[in-house]
Amino acid sequence: MRAHRSVSVLKVALLVWLACSQQCSSTYTDFLPPEFSQHNGTLYAACKVRPSAPLADDLPNVSGQVLFKQDQAEGKLQVLLQLSGFPTNEPSQPRAVHIHQYGDLSQGCTSTGGHYNPYGVHHPNHPGDFGNFVANAGRISDRIESEATLFGGLSVLGRAVVVHETVDDLGQGGDAGSLMHGNAGRRLACCVIGMCSSNLWDEELNTRRK
Repeated sequence: MRAHRSVSVLKVALLVWLACSQQCSSTYTDFLPPEFSQHNGTLYAACKVRPSAPLADDLPNVSGQVLFKQDQAEGKLQVLLQLSGFPTNEPSQPRAVHIHQYGDLSQGCTSTGGHYNPYGVHHPNHPGDFGNFVANAGRISDRIESEATLFGGLSVLGRAVVVHETVDDLGQGGDAGSLMHGNAGRRLACCVIGMCSSNLWDEELNTRRK
């Protein structure tokens, strides 16, 4: 009788485990956007950069786009930057680019908040600290890898990219501002990161190959 009960308990436990496994698998799939399947496990995003409003008269009107591509949740986030509007009649200086917390442009780039810092660490260890870029003939065209992600609860979708006035001191400035934002100066331009198809990424790569 006890042996029979033990077998019955094992059967029930096995059925519960199978049901839980199926439910957990379904739940994980539910968290993935439909674009994940449409693009064979790759997510794409785009950010249309526009000058901050209001913008001081002495600052350049920067525009362009920032594109994102990530193959699977564990893959490295690839970032293409294509920006223009920087001065061409003076020596080029490095410009900092970061991901900020909020995709809120209601007050220009000011309302995007501080750096996106989900781990509560010092700059430049935030996942969206892209670093410094030097314009050539008024343009920045670069490709980098980032520690940010388009997947899961830490996704940067819906957050903002901000282009700054000056160089990021990479946390070496010796003050509180350096550890928060790198003392990178005023916010020239910004945009909100949104999901997109692969078209913009493919078009940009094709343009760069020509």
